[in-house]
Amino acid sequence: MSSNKLRLVVLCPHFAPDLAPTGVVMTRIVTELAARGHELHVVTSLPWYRNHAIEPGWGGRLWRTEKTEWGSIIRVHPFPGKSKSNLLRRALGFIAFSYAVGIRSVHADGLPFKVDGVLAMSPPLTLGLTGWFTKIIRRAPLVFNIQDVFPDAAIQTGAISNKKIIAAAKWLERVSYQRSDAVVLLSQDLRTNIANKIDAKHHHRLHVIPNFVDTVAITPQDRMTNYRNELGIGDQLVVMYAGNVGFSQSLNLVAEAAAKFPEVAFVINGDGAARKKLQEDCTNLRNVYFGDYQPIERLSEVLATGDIHLVPLRTGLAAVSVPSKSYSILAAGRPMLAAIDLNTEIPNMLQQSGAGIAVEPDNAPAFIEALGRLVNNRDQLSEMGANGRKWVETHASPASVAARYEEIFLANR
Repeated sequence: MSSNKLRLVVLCPHFAPDLAPTGVVMTRIVTELAARGHELHVVTSLPWYRNHAIEPGWGGRLWRTEKTEWGSIIRVHPFPGKSKSNLLRRALGFIAFSYAVGIRSVHADGLPFKVDGVLAMSPPLTLGLTGWFTKIIRRAPLVFNIQDVFPDAAIQTGAISNKKIIAAAKWLERVSYQRSDAVVLLSQDLRTNIANKIDAKHHHRLHVIPNFVDTVAITPQDRMTNYRNELGIGDQLVVMYAGNVGFSQSLNLVAEAAAKFPEVAFVINGDGAARKKLQEDCTNLRNVYFGDYQPIERLSEVLATGDIHLVPLRTGLAAVSVPSKSYSILAAGRPMLAAIDLNTEIPNMLQQSGAGIAVEPDNAPAFIEALGRLVNNRDQLSEMGANGRKWVETHASPASVAARYEEIFLANR
């Protein structure tokens, strides 16, 4: 436990019991900081990630306040739209949510007294301005946690093409970084990306703290799971993609691979803007199964269902995003095939750990050839899975990550 108790305000898009990966990350960071003796007050959204709508039992109010052993949680309306593909509606929802978070952050933990620090998470990038506002009102240093670099990913995938919108987003990005006392990135690739966008005098504020995985909550399990039965799959080999089904992920590779390996079951577990198109592409493929997000308590079981896990990311996006699911896959003791920019965070991790194979992104022949090597060497799968589990146990500790955040806040206090 730290001898320097901190009072912190945390601004994040998701928090337990919400299922979003960023919510899992921030929940554990808060839990670990609380275990170190700190007081935390979280301002987040009402749970909505799983079905893109507020969960039953949570609606009817614009915000709710909960007291906890370590502080409090204020949950505000996320203003979700009905369509994940309507980017304008989503942007307006992010703005409204960030405004609501800003208003409630003034009263997080009661009266708007000075606190010791503000921790804000992006995406959405709009929480950067909210964090700046909270920093001024609460007279505290701002630490800005970046999970994905926006708007780079949206530009590269073609989701944003309007020059005025791009210019406005880049201005917001630059201001958010420069008004932060510290910016936390998940990899050296992301740090290089951000360093190229801001004045050199601000580079000392950039810190690399990788995400972590809960190796107690996520453990290796037997491959013959109940979830496999629910999907109607027997004991055949399962190749799984679990996570956001978006346009940043090259999931067309899954459809092409499924056509080449009809004896293998391919499972897409998740949802997102690209799921409908992917289902259409897989209409005639009887070995492709689609599953929905499951409760967080079933994460180990869901991951255990896959004998091989896929992490595809479109060309150029590894410099702006680190797929956090990668750490969970390794914790579950399963091998990984990543189609992602080489010589970046995930390929380097696979090389160090011996937990899988990385090939260049958007290269279907290379992807299919690598998958064939894994499919045809079943003994190698168990060895890779064990290697991955061993690696995360020693390199991705939640406690060590929380200690790094504590150091940053104390240095800026």
